[in-house]
Amino acid sequence: MSAPIRVLICDDQALIRTGFATITDAQPDLEVVGECEDGRAAVDLAGPLNPDIVVMDVRMPVLDGIEATRLLAGAGVARPVKVLVVTTFNLDEYVYEALHAGASGFLLKDAPAAQLLNGIRTVATGEALLAPEVTRRLVGRYAARIRPAESAAADTGLTPRELEVLRLIANGLSNGEIAATLVISPETVKTYVSRILTKLGLRDLVQAVVHAYRSARRWSTPTAALW
Repeated sequence: MSAPIRVLICDDQALIRTGFATITDAQPDLEVVGECEDGRAAVDLAGPLNPDIVVMDVRMPVLDGIEATRLLAGAGVARPVKVLVVTTFNLDEYVYEALHAGASGFLLKDAPAAQLLNGIRTVATGEALLAPEVTRRLVGRYAARIRPAESAAADTGLTPRELEVLRLIANGLSNGEIAATLVISPETVKTYVSRILTKLGLRDLVQAVVHAYRSARRWSTPTAALW
């Protein structure tokens, strides 16, 4: 049996922190290695505790979740830690900033327990987690904040099929769903995804979605076609 996924829970609300920890620790494949109430503590604990993933709140004292995410998973971090951000919908502007800081995904705090657990497992295995029910509203609204220089390659380098895959990624489809939609194998989808990330200089599917929304207005197909 493989070692359990090591999880660090960071939230300044004790009830939420304890609830997340209790739900997570009850799973045989997950292990809560620590809890903390602010981003500074999460950064300090990540070294000695060596978590596979940090479940991170956004608004916290001392150091907020966005800055903590940047220090844990941002560009230039020597040993990046995967971060799953949880937030309330009325704080959606912070979600884009967290993704831009290096988070591998996000969920809403009122998500069912099963969705939280699936999110932890998904992000820990190296995949990005994009909650379909909020991706369009959150990322679509705030992707325009990406600086133009960061998306200069938006319109170049992708083949028509790669662009089609990128649109499906932006719509929140998993690799398996993309494979079914395009009638190709999951392995082929992975190849396309790898090429897209390489050509556009992106780290993961979260960045790909943000990139897709930012670029949609310049594609020949209207933005609405993403949906």
